[in-house]
Amino acid sequence: MSTLRVAVQDYIEMRRSLGFKLHDAAIGLRKFVSFLEQQNASHITVALALQWAQESYSVQPVEWARRLSFVRGVARHWSATDPRTEVPPAGLLPYRPVRVRPYLYSEEEIQQLLQAALELESLQGMAGKTYYCLLGLLSVTGLRISEALHLRYEDVDLAEGILAVRGTKFGKSRFVPIHPSTQKVLCDYAAHRAQLLDGRPAPSFFISRRGTRLEPSRVRRTFYTLSQRTGLRAPGASHGPRLHDFRQHAESWIMPSLVE
Repeated sequence: MSTLRVAVQDYIEMRRSLGFKLHDAAIGLRKFVSFLEQQNASHITVALALQWAQESYSVQPVEWARRLSFVRGVARHWSATDPRTEVPPAGLLPYRPVRVRPYLYSEEEIQQLLQAALELESLQGMAGKTYYCLLGLLSVTGLRISEALHLRYEDVDLAEGILAVRGTKFGKSRFVPIHPSTQKVLCDYAAHRAQLLDGRPAPSFFISRRGTRLEPSRVRRTFYTLSQRTGLRAPGASHGPRLHDFRQHAESWIMPSLVE
């Protein structure tokens, strides 16, 4: 294994030990090392970093800046060991992404989404109940969609009304209290969930009709479908209210009962 490849792996492991997931960065940095090896380079230079960051003209400038930021991090780390290492200055490939303005849902829009979720067709109506409960929980707790999808059954304390949210964005955990109305909805969902599973194990609290954890991409596609059905998004629109925007709405603790 080359010295540069070892350096990159050490950097990734060090950052992950601090709580950073570095999924995309790890993939990008390994590609960067392969690029350096193809160039027979013995150390990181600004010129090579720029060449690699911009080697694909089919992506947006924001991706160029992102790729260069990956290299900048590992270069700073490795420069203490190899003084020949050149750290790309922060001013190279500047790009200020346009921050998406959050959408503020009205109570009526939330109710329309929940009703549309209940009308989803699936085995034993489980999809409707799952998405009703999932979207409702997002709207009253401010959880990130990833946090909700990673809730395990034992993380949901149905007796005390507390959620244990583990492995959050910064690798920490927290406890989230829920309103009695939300607690009742989760209890109703748990009963439907148990009926569907019929004794089969399923670690995730929110499950598909097969009893598996919901896939984030499928959840987003379903949400876009519900948004179109309720008029929040025009048919075929690529922009509109997002699941993440529920975090702006989490002011009302009252969650409507799960309709039978």
